Amino acid sequence: MAAMIHARLKLARDDFSLDVDLQLPGRGISALFGHSGSGKTTCLRCLAGLERAPEAYIEVNGEIWQDSRREHFVAPHQRPIGYVFQEASLFAHLSVRANLTFGYKRIPAQQRKVSLEQACALLGIEHLLERKPATLSGGEAQRVGIARALLSSPQLLLMDEPLAALDGPRKREILPYLERLHSELDIPLIYVSHAQDEVARLADYLVLLEQGQVQASGPIAATLARLDLPLAQGDDAGVIIEGQVSAYNSDYQLLSLQLPHSDLQLRVAHEPLAVGMPLRLKVQARDVSLSLGADQHSSILNRLPVTVSGHRPADNSAHVLVSLDAVGTPLLARITRYSADQLKLHAGQALWAQIKSVALLG
Repeated sequence: MAAMIHARLKLARDDFSLDVDLQLPGRGISALFGHSGSGKTTCLRCLAGLERAPEAYIEVNGEIWQDSRREHFVAPHQRPIGYVFQEASLFAHLSVRANLTFGYKRIPAQQRKVSLEQACALLGIEHLLERKPATLSGGEAQRVGIARALLSSPQLLLMDEPLAALDGPRKREILPYLERLHSELDIPLIYVSHAQDEVARLADYLVLLEQGQVQASGPIAATLARLDLPLAQGDDAGVIIEGQVSAYNSDYQLLSLQLPHSDLQLRVAHEPLAVGMPLRLKVQARDVSLSLGADQHSSILNRLPVTVSGHRPADNSAHVLVSLDAVGTPLLARITRYSADQLKLHAGQALWAQIKSVALLG
């Protein structure tokens, strides 16, 4: 049976109600995404047992943590979770090392999934071990907080907007470490955020919450490409592509990336990377134009054959959002309504997508 996290939660307050049925992969990073007040943190607190929904069923990779129909409830301290809050909340009177080992020493040796050395290496905090929390930057303190959560040997790692209290440089400092957790540890992670750039960079699976209900859920690439969701309407609308390094042209310093499911390639200016290395790309809808033919005499590096899957007006009525299929890879394009009429845009139409910019995430 595939690893899975199932959380069916129902609760009501005076000003808010939550009614969700989450079925998340038991591996990788699942993001709960939405505006403030959409229910993201409440879901996380229910998973942790910090809040007890009157009607709930929670099962994590075969273990039932709550079943309200059978009056079964596993207390928070008995749930094998690691919880990372917006603030690191370290013990001010203890060194970093003592903060890390405070809970770690209470885990029987045979149950430890992550060693102190491994956690410190993953988060790059070896040089901080003898310092006190007051001497740490915000980014350093949060990395220590994440390491502390890992050292509880969790079966599930919960992160509630862990970068929200940090400025731009500190966020950029921590994101690579979060990516390392994803690639090097086999611990499922549920990540709460309202920042689309964080979610695009980290998540494998996306749940869009709105007013306490699930508006959409699914693999991130397919979900971001859906025209019926508000994610496609904003200026940051775009798709995520999991590519793989296929070649490097040292003369022009161009990296070639093979798209999944096909032999299609994208090229991007970048330093050399190992062939076969997986990379995550983001292509913004505003950076994709459409053409009836492949224009070989253009400064645009990346031109892909695509089929129109559908289209709809953008929030700005002068523009149209177009969903495209590039041999199994979804793309979005944002073009003017005039251009759509000139192309006689219709579902099933074969076109060429001209991609002006590709962003490597990470």
